[in-house]
Amino acid sequence: MNVFVADKLPQESINELGTLVENVENRPSATASEMDGGLGEAQVLVVRSTVVSKECINNSPNLALIVRAGAGVNTIDREAASNAGIYVANCPGKNSIAVAELTMGLIVSLDRRLADNVIDFREGKWNKAAYGKADGLYGKVIGIVGLGGIGREVVKRAKAFGMQVIAWSRSLTPARAEEMDIAYAETVEQVASECDILSVHLALNPETEQIISREILSNLRDGALFINTARAGVVDEDALFEEVRSGRIRAGLDLLSDEPEVKQGPVESRFQELDDAYVSHHIGASTRQAQLAVASDAVDIIRGYIHEGKVRNWLNRCEHTEAPWKLVVRHYDKPGVIANVMNELKKADINAQELENVIFEGKKTACCTIQLDADPSQQVLSNIRERRNEVISATLVPGEN
Repeated sequence: MNVFVADKLPQESINELGTLVENVENRPSATASEMDGGLGEAQVLVVRSTVVSKECINNSPNLALIVRAGAGVNTIDREAASNAGIYVANCPGKNSIAVAELTMGLIVSLDRRLADNVIDFREGKWNKAAYGKADGLYGKVIGIVGLGGIGREVVKRAKAFGMQVIAWSRSLTPARAEEMDIAYAETVEQVASECDILSVHLALNPETEQIISREILSNLRDGALFINTARAGVVDEDALFEEVRSGRIRAGLDLLSDEPEVKQGPVESRFQELDDAYVSHHIGASTRQAQLAVASDAVDIIRGYIHEGKVRNWLNRCEHTEAPWKLVVRHYDKPGVIANVMNELKKADINAQELENVIFEGKKTACCTIQLDADPSQQVLSNIRERRNEVISATLVPGEN
């Protein structure tokens, strides 16, 4: 087993991987373009933010598992992975505290203009008159869009600052909001119109792409702060740029749509010209605590795959195959039994889309459940049932779909 690590992981985790597999190719500076040529003999790929393209997948014939050492997997071509029979897994929830801490850091920094303080000081300028006019955060209303692990951690920290919280999430109910002691919003528009600070914490998918639209941003009060430590694609970046440039709102951003792919190098962005935009270098999950937790989880997923053949947090599994029939075969636990059943189905041109075989105590009998894409004829069922030395019973039942 060979593992290719395309982003920086703590050395402790690299060492642990080395105890599990024959070879660990640790390439923390690997770029997407370099990986497009293929990963050689690697069966497992571990990434954080590096893009895994269709080309990379198609040129890596041995690849069987991609582990995203983090939550979002929008940088991985899941369709290409699924078409190639490659597992895609992630490590959600392990960096929630780190991202929440950065969120609060950006809020404080914008309110106190800390970055400008430091820049002026380093340039030999003292400007207490300008920088001593912060509003303060106590009593302000923070609007949170998305109450997953990160959003909930932001709620805790905002309350510690004495802030009021209003939130929207697809899973949030009025009753749950009352339990959390926060205000419930029916829409994202309501959150934006009632808050002083808007912070978004959503995964990027077709439903959330540009959910922070031009209209949402226009609902923000003059002088409001907008924070994005989620994904660049959840906000209409053109509209955000215009709002910040106008001076109406200020923004703290940990990610941009045009940020560099490389870990270190030059950067050019239109947001550089905006005094009211504070941009960190996509470091939300990049604390040592978070990296250790995420990397340990990634290693654990690989361990399960190697030792048990199971992939925890498997994301690209088809939840419903739409197979209309289910064949339940109780059988003796002997070599070749399932193969003979499958051969009967093959001769009838029936595809087995899912199969689960479980063993009874004593290890003499078992039960195999097979999801079928077509209705087997009575002759096929008879052929299976007539294997008296192998099959106890064969029952056909309608599938759940």
